[in-house]
Amino acid sequence: MLNHFIPESFEVPKSFDTEYFHFRVLEDEVAELDFEAVMSSQKRLQGVFGSGSDWPKSDMTLEENIESLKLHKQEFNSRKAFAYSVFNKSKSKCLGSVYIDPSTSPNYNCEVYLWVRDDSVDLDKELYQTVLRWLSEKWPFSKVAFPGRCVSWDDWHKGKELKVV
Repeated sequence: MLNHFIPESFEVPKSFDTEYFHFRVLEDEVAELDFEAVMSSQKRLQGVFGSGSDWPKSDMTLEENIESLKLHKQEFNSRKAFAYSVFNKSKSKCLGSVYIDPSTSPNYNCEVYLWVRDDSVDLDKELYQTVLRWLSEKWPFSKVAFPGRCVSWDDWHKGKELKVV
């Protein structure tokens, strides 16, 4: 079965720079910085993927994080999903992540999740606005969902139930 998530002709960015952020492919090369960012914000991040998600678990290990990041890179390379580490402009601190996934709802082209670490939570709105602009200006999506943000979790789950099989 062909993957129609994103056109083959589209060149997926491997990095992206803005006034506040540096995005790069989420991969195991940044595992320690990513792990520190995740675990420093573990309690607040639970639920970023919905109320049924238990990520990140309080006992998650660096090794588990490395395996997860390897999977994200594999998905990126096979064009199944696109995950980015978000760093500060100087690239010295991991601030969070952005995940661009195929939509599980028939009403959208993709679903996007993002998070910012606790000590940088004041950048959350800026990151959301940055990703929204980036996707609308540079990516081939016409209908982008941010479940839990611009679409409530209740509406998101209701919309998925409407899927025609």
